[in-house]
Amino acid sequence: MNLGPWEIIIIALVVILLFGAKKMPQMARSLGQSMRIIKAETKGMRGDDEAEAKPEQAAPAVQQAPAPQLPPSTPEKSPEQMKAEIDELQRKLAAQDQAQKNAS
Repeated sequence: MNLGPWEIIIIALVVILLFGAKKMPQMARSLGQSMRIIKAETKGMRGDDEAEAKPEQAAPAVQQAPAPQLPPSTPEKSPEQMKAEIDELQRKLAAQDQAQKNAS
């Protein structure tokens, strides 16, 4: 589809008549902001793709050091113990809130 200068002028006039001349600068500004956002996002996506590709290519040439040994983890608390801790913290918070209300 090839648009000539007369078709572009007619389209511009229709757009001005539909939206009004006062809203045209606002529409152009928002269109520009949208284009900037899209450009930044696509640039970021390309950067992510390149960053993911580079470590894969460089991985065979670099030897990785062995992972450090972590200390054995402490056993997790039971749900009842966690609930008791939460209740205790909530009581402390309520006491502090009450003390602040009394001070004011």
